Amino acid sequence: MTKRNLDNIYPTIKRILVFLVFLYLFLVSIELMGASFKLMGKDFAETLIQTTSNPLVGLFIGILATSIVQSSSATTSIVVGMIAAGTLSLRGAIPIIMGANLGTTVTNIIVSMGHITRPTEFKRAFAGATVHDFFNTLTVIIFLPLEYFTHYLEHSAIFLQELFSGIGGFKLLNPLKFIVKPVANQILNGIGLISTSELLIAGLGVFIAFVLLFLSLSRLVKLMKKVMIGRVEKLLHNYLFVNAGRSLICGIVLTAIIQSSSVVTSLVVPLVGAGILTIEQIFPYTLGANIGTTVTAMMASLVTQNPTAISAAFVHLLFNISGILVWYPLRKVPISIAKWFGNIAAKKRYLAVVYVVVVFYVVPICLALLTR
Repeated sequence: MTKRNLDNIYPTIKRILVFLVFLYLFLVSIELMGASFKLMGKDFAETLIQTTSNPLVGLFIGILATSIVQSSSATTSIVVGMIAAGTLSLRGAIPIIMGANLGTTVTNIIVSMGHITRPTEFKRAFAGATVHDFFNTLTVIIFLPLEYFTHYLEHSAIFLQELFSGIGGFKLLNPLKFIVKPVANQILNGIGLISTSELLIAGLGVFIAFVLLFLSLSRLVKLMKKVMIGRVEKLLHNYLFVNAGRSLICGIVLTAIIQSSSVVTSLVVPLVGAGILTIEQIFPYTLGANIGTTVTAMMASLVTQNPTAISAAFVHLLFNISGILVWYPLRKVPISIAKWFGNIAAKKRYLAVVYVVVVFYVVPICLALLTR
């Protein structure tokens, strides 16, 4: 093997090892979060469940949390950890998962702001960014009331969880639990040397779990961006938008690899702004990203080995698939709304900023407080 080949291999091996390290830290954070919440006890669980018993509260908690951290993967992973700990019910988690889908679209809109000084580009970019937002909003408008009255997603997710469990679909991942649990326990034992208060130990455990979660997810995303983005942009432009099916699959695969629908969908916003791609072309790709983003929560749920947590991950998947089944045949609706709003934003650009602040931050905070 030549020196040049060795020079090419070493960076690749290094990236793989770094990726595995941060993937492991992500899995540890989920286990630590679950163990810490369990220490907080029954009173904390009851308070939290009562807080999210109103579906509107849950929805706006999901929107606000995801808008702040700009990662639906992080929000849904936290939800999975809380369910595994028994501090959140599956029924209470479903609106939060819906809200996380809505909140993640804020990143696209922020990216579109880069075109705000060029009205024509901004009109296209803002419409390309908000089509994801309007798709998710329309999906929530249908499925939140449907879920409230029929519990369609809850029952379907439990059925799938039981089906996969029945054929041994989750037993293969027991070694992961074996690998991450001792480390999570050691962290809690280490905190126990500082204080004997279970509440303090649990609180510090949750804090460390959150730090590990956000650190690992952000590093995983940055690492995959570094490896993939340059190649992806060429693929997007030259090969992957030939037809809707290919665009959909591209969105699913890229998001499953990069583990961030925000990053994947933000890639195409500048291309729409530049007139290289149309909203019609990127719409299936955006829907694919919605499916691909469920992989993170699925991984987190499988590590917990908790049936309810696994059901929550299935809820996320079913919600996105259900939205596609309804709105892809009616795609002219979200696309037309996005184009209409893009025209308005191009004429009155301050409205774009107002939209982000009000919809993703002010309204969720106010409604969550009012509906408690």
